[in-house]
Amino acid sequence: MLRTPRARAAGIVAGCAALSIVLAACGGVTAQARSSSPANGSGPPPSSAPTTTAPPGLPPPATLAPFTTAPPVAGQGAWTPSGRPVDGTPAVFETALVPPGGTQPAGIAWMDTRLLSARLYSGSISPGGGPYPYTAPVQPAQATSLVAAFNGGFKMATAGGGYYTTGKTIVPLVAGAASLVIDANGSVAIGAWGTTVTMTPDVVAVRQNLVPLVAGGRPTPQAASPNWQSWGNTCGATACTTTTPGIEHQWRSGAGVTADGALVYVTGPSLSPLQLADLLVRAGAVRGMQLDINPYWTVLVTYDPSTPAGPAAPTNGSKLVASTVQGPATFFDPAWARDFITMSARPAGG
Repeated sequence: MLRTPRARAAGIVAGCAALSIVLAACGGVTAQARSSSPANGSGPPPSSAPTTTAPPGLPPPATLAPFTTAPPVAGQGAWTPSGRPVDGTPAVFETALVPPGGTQPAGIAWMDTRLLSARLYSGSISPGGGPYPYTAPVQPAQATSLVAAFNGGFKMATAGGGYYTTGKTIVPLVAGAASLVIDANGSVAIGAWGTTVTMTPDVVAVRQNLVPLVAGGRPTPQAASPNWQSWGNTCGATACTTTTPGIEHQWRSGAGVTADGALVYVTGPSLSPLQLADLLVRAGAVRGMQLDINPYWTVLVTYDPSTPAGPAAPTNGSKLVASTVQGPATFFDPAWARDFITMSARPAGG
């Protein structure tokens, strides 16, 4: 069951509903090629001087049309703002859609990457090793700007890819693997490693997981393949065991980038890989990847403190999908050992 979104900024929501142009399915943000392997160091930060005013936000997302094969659900495709505003502007919008052939709605979050800066938090289980500069729990200094956080990918033994953070290759990066790439300025790119995204001096984090799920604004052939087992070991309501049967339609999560550079995230129950890809595409993703799966691991939370500079905390967090096992307290738990991504307000001035 999806939570009822908090309706703040009613004028913005009404404006979103009036829009009729769905996000274009081409182009997008990429990391530019400099070398084919990670450098020994994260590289210098961008050399451009900060601007004197906050960067403009992206246009709010257009209302999404429900899939024609999906059952009618009230409010499908209507976006509502969630999480703390950035300089008075909503930076995260949420909605729900039932995928084609599905019966239950999945949650979709749209994040304004001009207003938000991404950071990869590493864990002792994924990727393993450490210690890392950024790991659970989120510290008070970072909590004052935290807007949203969401789960990372598989354990590295089954991720089919590598992991790079803060100038160190923890697991070697794999050509062709689906990759979430974060630059020194907190911008995010997603794509196939070595083609649409590659190493540059500004790259500070690369999280790979399997192969691309969306490319060129459409599901990849692998997403549409009947071999759904290649998208991970799906288990029941409890932890994976050798006696737990695999389930094609399972809790899954994924992330993608739109043509204008927004970041979209999807999670929901009873999703096949193709349904997850279809949802990312409907939300405007031109490139996308699957993240973690199974009931215990998928979650996105937004935080809305009572004051603009107040700290994010479990008490002011809200889940994108109410029935996810993890929630607002997950990223503040010192025992949390999995990687995750935070989206924080960029400071005024860019």
